[in-house]
Amino acid sequence: MTVPSSSAASSAPSAATGGSAAGVSVPDSRLAAEATELVRDLTDDLIYHHSRRVYWFGSLQGRARGLSFDAELLYIGAMFHDLGLGARFHDSGRRFEVDGADEAGRFLRSRGVPEDAVRRVWTAIALHTTPGIPEFMEPEVALVTAGVEYDVLGIGYDSVSADDRARITALHPRPDFKRRILKAFTDGVAPKPETAFGNVKADVLEHFVPGFTRGDFVQVIQDSPWEQ
Repeated sequence: MTVPSSSAASSAPSAATGGSAAGVSVPDSRLAAEATELVRDLTDDLIYHHSRRVYWFGSLQGRARGLSFDAELLYIGAMFHDLGLGARFHDSGRRFEVDGADEAGRFLRSRGVPEDAVRRVWTAIALHTTPGIPEFMEPEVALVTAGVEYDVLGIGYDSVSADDRARITALHPRPDFKRRILKAFTDGVAPKPETAFGNVKADVLEHFVPGFTRGDFVQVIQDSPWEQ
């Protein structure tokens, strides 16, 4: 991605960006370095390591699909995709995906990134829990979702070799990941359960929040103020 020369992204990269495994490297730019530092500061080890793995697995999925993508935008999307689960967003009243997407948008605009690139990153984050749509959109949008689906759901598990999986998880470990990520989803969405209507996070709340009742789309239609 090309950004204006006046932006911070054109400066020398920081060592905090680092990382290379399975033939994939983190983009060597100030923008990627600053995103890494910000997400590292605002999230715990669980979300940080998960977000980095999403970049690696999304990149490998892109390579396997023969897609041409902007690695820097994919990296920003991966790093910010779960930021909205944090406690400071618990009273936002919005889906956590939108909170993370908005944070990424602010981050990119403040550094002079072109609006089309901001839109792609925003969309990648906002749609990463909405299966069946991102795969038909721009590669960066498709591959954030592909990376999330690989790391969380194991979709396409055998498309990445055991050796490459081992290299990536050695760099970014996933101890007790299934239990811990489900707790993070629960903690991030339970304070605003209405935002789980019609999306996969309703499954999480139904499992882990006593008394939660998922919204019923059919009931909403039948109870609407229309006579027929």
